[in-house]
Amino acid sequence: MNKKQSLPWDHPRFRSWIAVARACQLMQQSLGRSLAELDIKTPHLDILINLYRFEGISQQELARKLLVGRSNMSMLLPQMEKRGLIKRCGDDKDKRVLRLYLTPEGRSLTERAMVIQTDLIERVLSPEPIEQCMAMASSMERIIGVLQQDLRDED
Repeated sequence: MNKKQSLPWDHPRFRSWIAVARACQLMQQSLGRSLAELDIKTPHLDILINLYRFEGISQQELARKLLVGRSNMSMLLPQMEKRGLIKRCGDDKDKRVLRLYLTPEGRSLTERAMVIQTDLIERVLSPEPIEQCMAMASSMERIIGVLQQDLRDED
């Protein structure tokens, strides 16, 4: 490293970068601990909530929404199906596509998990004015857009 090159911690936005990364990591840890009573982990919750919102979504669409590869889906979905939380059904129009649905047990578990997640969101963010929360969301969405574009440019 040459003497003129700046160090990451010398950058004026480094504190924000670290704060976002640490908050995300700690939120995932806290949510994971809270979900343990339901015997699910945060990746399971991500899947369950998406199936709750988008019933009949394809495995490929779900992987794209969650920003994960098909290999991650192919590990998690059979576990969840075996546990009776989800079912996979062939698409009537395209036999290559599998559609995902919550079972009644999966729907019930998802509703309980969403209460846990909502309680955590409320506990963590309620001290902040809603306007500040919305501004933070806008900033994070812009950052997500930049990073997603970087990934598309690499492909």
